Amino acid sequence: MSQSTQSTSVNKLFDLTGKRALITGASGYLGSAMAQALAEAGAAVITTSRDIEKARASAAMLPSPGGARHFGAALDQMEAERLDAQFAAAVDLAGPIDILINNGHAGDASDLTNVTPEQFTRQLSNATGYFILARLLRNHAVKRRAAASIVMLGSMYGLVGSYPDAYADVCPASPVAYHALKGGIVHMTRHLAVYWAKDQVRVNCLSPGPFPPDRISRELVKRLSAKSPMGRMGRPEELKGAVVFLASDASSYMTGQNLVIDGGWTAW
Repeated sequence: MSQSTQSTSVNKLFDLTGKRALITGASGYLGSAMAQALAEAGAAVITTSRDIEKARASAAMLPSPGGARHFGAALDQMEAERLDAQFAAAVDLAGPIDILINNGHAGDASDLTNVTPEQFTRQLSNATGYFILARLLRNHAVKRRAAASIVMLGSMYGLVGSYPDAYADVCPASPVAYHALKGGIVHMTRHLAVYWAKDQVRVNCLSPGPFPPDRISRELVKRLSAKSPMGRMGRPEELKGAVVFLASDASSYMTGQNLVIDGGWTAW
């Protein structure tokens, strides 16, 4: 059968058995769900955190349906000057890495009324870390002559502004630096994708809509739900299929794209 007419089963396309995936911020609200998804799809997962004990605890909780071994490693994308060494240590610990999920985020709740220049610049440093890690994986893959997949975490707020009335008298406005950061990550995805496609390195972005953790004000959740076509907030498990899709061969002809999982928010 010719290559053009061969068919690969859906199960095989989504199967990550034999792959190693590094995910930053793996102990977080959405990061833990995505790490779980990668493990359930068969990958060996390297869970990273600024806190090595949190990273190891996250790895220990992951399933291993095909016997893959998971690892916890210390990594902080906000310390760009240390990322070379931290990435190399993760490779030494777990072996060659095929997938990078740039999910870690150091946030700041200051809004456009009171954010300082230093706070604004620090938020944007998350993008610096995403880029350095992406370049490290790209170089790692090229050296191995292997294909790789990079997933950047964007946001619906990288595409649209927030509704002022949703936040009024409840909490500060959605942080302006966060909007600048996530919009930049969406476009950085496109830029890296077109330069690295020839290297068999795919770069895509996953942009969640409203996925508030339990600590968020119930009044804010009520107001945000009213803005959503689906009338509710997202659940962490609703990102699991998307992250496996982008990490796996199921999206092998997809690069430079932004996959938005937002309950229809940006369709208004």
